[in-house]
Amino acid sequence: MTVTNLGALPPSARHNPLPAFIMPQGEGQEQAITFGELDARANAVGAALQARGYQPGERIALLGRNSIAFITAFLGILRAGLVAVPISIKFPAATLEKILDDCDARLVMGDDVLLASLAATRSRWSFSELVTLAPVTDYDAFAPQADSLAMLLYTSGSTGMPKGVRLTHASHRWVVETRLAANELADQRVLIAAPFYHMNALALALLTLASGVTTILLPQFQVREYIAAIARYRCTWITAVPPMIAMMMKEQALLAESDLSSVRVVRMGSAPVNEGLFNQIRQIWPNGRIINAYGTTEGGPIVFGPHPQGHAAPLQSNGYAHPAVSLRLRDKQGQLSDHGVLEMKSPALMQGYHQRPDVSAPFTDDGYYITGDVFMCDEHGFYTFIGRRDDMFVCGGENIYPGEVEKLLEQHPAVQQACVVAVNDEIKGSKPVAWIIPRQGSVVRPEEIKAWTLENGPAYLHPRHIWLTDSFPLAGTNKVDKQALRAEAERYLATATDKEMRA
Repeated sequence: MTVTNLGALPPSARHNPLPAFIMPQGEGQEQAITFGELDARANAVGAALQARGYQPGERIALLGRNSIAFITAFLGILRAGLVAVPISIKFPAATLEKILDDCDARLVMGDDVLLASLAATRSRWSFSELVTLAPVTDYDAFAPQADSLAMLLYTSGSTGMPKGVRLTHASHRWVVETRLAANELADQRVLIAAPFYHMNALALALLTLASGVTTILLPQFQVREYIAAIARYRCTWITAVPPMIAMMMKEQALLAESDLSSVRVVRMGSAPVNEGLFNQIRQIWPNGRIINAYGTTEGGPIVFGPHPQGHAAPLQSNGYAHPAVSLRLRDKQGQLSDHGVLEMKSPALMQGYHQRPDVSAPFTDDGYYITGDVFMCDEHGFYTFIGRRDDMFVCGGENIYPGEVEKLLEQHPAVQQACVVAVNDEIKGSKPVAWIIPRQGSVVRPEEIKAWTLENGPAYLHPRHIWLTDSFPLAGTNKVDKQALRAEAERYLATATDKEMRA
């Protein structure tokens, strides 16, 4: 089996004179790099790593915010046959050091400030030094085998030590080629603000490079800079998560003065696109096509697609099974069903978790990856995400998924976005509580919202406590940091008066 190195660009892209990446620098300034320049610089990184004596298969960690230097280093690592280990800059220092030990990182490449925080014994190479390398035009990239590892991505670690996900050149070269064949990014200008240490942004960057389209790159998501980048660079294809939309909706004055009409595709991830969120997106981008995406680090971004007979997908549906992917649902009794945990099989699946004998292998005997995500499948074959199996909790004998309560709350006309977490309860075992971002200009009273949920949904779903907030804390991947909200709820309930507790 012949596998193309994941870090290699196709000849058409290598000689493309267009900018591969543009990074706004503020005050009208920008940093840009063409495809040809990026190719030569990535070659230089690969050659320099080999000259330093690093051998194929050894781990090189990446620690930094999004930058052209980051993606250059990433490509160079892969071309040298080394394994790239992008690590979240949001991890605590102790967790970061554990991950570097776990993957046996021979070298850490990254931003100066972040490198300075590492243990003194760590070998390091600053991104700022990459500009001193002479470009290399002729370079023989490492020729991977079918099982050659390309990336080791560590999950967010919401429970316990983050797990290293082993991903091969072959698996994600298949992802790139399959998406390229679908012509996803033809004539698009893409905006990336999600972090490169997360699968979503990395997979998208690899696709933009293979597609030969320009990517506008932000170091991180900041709402005003995000809006400004869309308007200034006439971005047409963007990715977002619900908290980002909620933050944008608060910038009504800036939205009103910014021309965002260039956007043709909005790819949403991490949470279902309910009717309220759909309408908010439509307010900002009335002509944009909304994709309700789903993917996992372990299984890749190719899971769902359009219906083969052209049926329109229900609003909250993630889509029909992609023709190259096999899907099935298994219920609590272990039987195949139209409602249960999603199992999937595709060429994009990970090899497994790195050095985790304490974690059960998430594969069935016949090679399906057990996602842990609960879906339902309707009579037309459309799949809809319900919630994480691990997030389900029992309240007075009823199984509750936080997403069910959030969906109910977000049907209220005054609710912009809801986040539900479970807290301990002496009688019920656990109970749902909610944080709510009100819609702009709405007057929201928690007691009225609670009464409304009792009138419009099953009694067991109603949140026992509701707090209002202007925004949700975000984790490193721009998803809502539910751990932080749960901790805040528990602190509040621990200090609440008896009267407040009965509310």
